[in-house]
Amino acid sequence: MNRSTLSLFLKISAILWIIWGLVHMFAGGITMYFILSGDISSSISGIADAVDPSTVQMEYPGAAGALIGQHGFNLFWIGLVTLICAFFIWKKNANAIFLAAITGGLADLGYFLFMDLGGYVHFVPGTVMTIFSASAIILSFYAYFKSDKLKSL
Repeated sequence: MNRSTLSLFLKISAILWIIWGLVHMFAGGITMYFILSGDISSSISGIADAVDPSTVQMEYPGAAGALIGQHGFNLFWIGLVTLICAFFIWKKNANAIFLAAITGGLADLGYFLFMDLGGYVHFVPGTVMTIFSASAIILSFYAYFKSDKLKSL
């Protein structure tokens, strides 16, 4: 495969990570906002969007709010890391390829195993974001391994 095609794969991967990162930063921010405003139920129904919101309307202990707040914080920083990595992936940085794959990929693996397979979320936006991260990983890994470790790009 020629260098320009491999470079294009990295650019597409970077764009996918930018979108993925922004979506996760937004989701994390909204989750933390609801928790800080004391609305744990809305935070949970926002995450598990395929669940009838009335089934999660209840009084939660503070520890549950703290746990969901931590989840929101994690969504935010994971999104930020992948967003930063996207800039470096565009510039063909191998470390950024692997950092984004580990950070975003493992976050989405947990999402897929527990939320998608559990049937708690709609296809859009959650599952689509899992497809974005998997595609970004595949494209960037392909470019990395086909380019003699990016030295030739």
